[in-house]
Amino acid sequence: MTPLRRQLRQTLTIARRDFTATVFTPIFLLFLFAPVIMASFGAIGGLGAASATQGSVDKARLVVMLPPDAGEAVRDADARLRPLFPGEARPPALDHRAPGPTPRAALHDRNVDVAAVLHGSLSTPAIVYAAGHRREARYLAAVARAAALGAQAHAVPPEAVLERVDDAAPSLGGRSTASFFAVFGIFFLTLFLSGQVVGTMAEERNNKVIEILAAAVPLESVFLGKLLGMYGVAVLFVAFWGTVLSQIGMLLPGDMAGALQDLRPAIGIVPFAILFAAYFTTAYLLLGSVFLGVGAQASTMREVQMLSLPITILQVGMFGLASSAVSHPGSWLATAAELFPLSSPFAMAGQAAGSPRWWPHVAALAWQLLWVAIFITIGARLFRRGVLQSGSAMPAWRRMFTRRRS
Repeated sequence: MTPLRRQLRQTLTIARRDFTATVFTPIFLLFLFAPVIMASFGAIGGLGAASATQGSVDKARLVVMLPPDAGEAVRDADARLRPLFPGEARPPALDHRAPGPTPRAALHDRNVDVAAVLHGSLSTPAIVYAAGHRREARYLAAVARAAALGAQAHAVPPEAVLERVDDAAPSLGGRSTASFFAVFGIFFLTLFLSGQVVGTMAEERNNKVIEILAAAVPLESVFLGKLLGMYGVAVLFVAFWGTVLSQIGMLLPGDMAGALQDLRPAIGIVPFAILFAAYFTTAYLLLGSVFLGVGAQASTMREVQMLSLPITILQVGMFGLASSAVSHPGSWLATAAELFPLSSPFAMAGQAAGSPRWWPHVAALAWQLLWVAIFITIGARLFRRGVLQSGSAMPAWRRMFTRRRS
């Protein structure tokens, strides 16, 4: 055999070895179908966000509080002007109500999303609108001007007085958008930060450090300690960028800053900040405990890299499930997302932005911390029996049954 032929044969042998070690594994199937799986989860999340936005748009209204004769003129003017706007740019529907002493109260309606209220008369029109809805208020002013021009053709139509109300209650659209951003915020942070936990155990397993730690302290303490250490790194990262991003609002124009104010959570800004931090903590601990247990089974960096794809797919799946849940509050899908341990922090963070109730969050946090303990215990036992080969091969229930028989 010539040297060239021998070298070619050796090269092909190495290539076949690496190809077989990579392809003939169950994880490779997940890698092969990753585009389909991720596209499906992305479609679920996109449909959930679109459903939340569409639901809030359908409930948006422009309220008209004028006498009956002026209301008819406004209705005719709206019928003439509305076709000029294409689909998504079309203003909300008009809602005619009896004139009242406090038109501002209509902005606090929790059944519909009231963007602006026209009150007074066609000779002295006035409009109050919620922050972030100046465009709708201007349309309502144009409708009032057109109605006055039709009713009094010989007179110059007056300009409506616009008044912005900054203390209006969070709108339905604002709550829906805030819910989606809460889910996305936790998803982005956990996707970016929790993946670092996977390689921690594999690296120390290769260096034989884990065996020294396991001989000194219980494995459950090792797993929890590593998880808390990486969580401290994540908190430092979030605190730094949170401080930077919190100052962006000072640089935004007035109208854009007003639109951001409409994204207030239903439970309140300070309680929501506390719950968001709590749910980020439980989401990180839940996903980190799962990833730590999975990464502990990997013996090489190649296996760690192969495991990173299923982990990402799992996180995208939890994001898609929670996004769909916040767009259908109270449905069976929302209940399933809130009860499933890995998606519960995402879904409950969205619920905090959309609902003012407190008691579900206390139960949810206790439920999530329970599963953190379960995942850490399972991961430590699997590592002890599968890697260290120091656990009993007989399950605990069989050992108890054997003792009773003896």
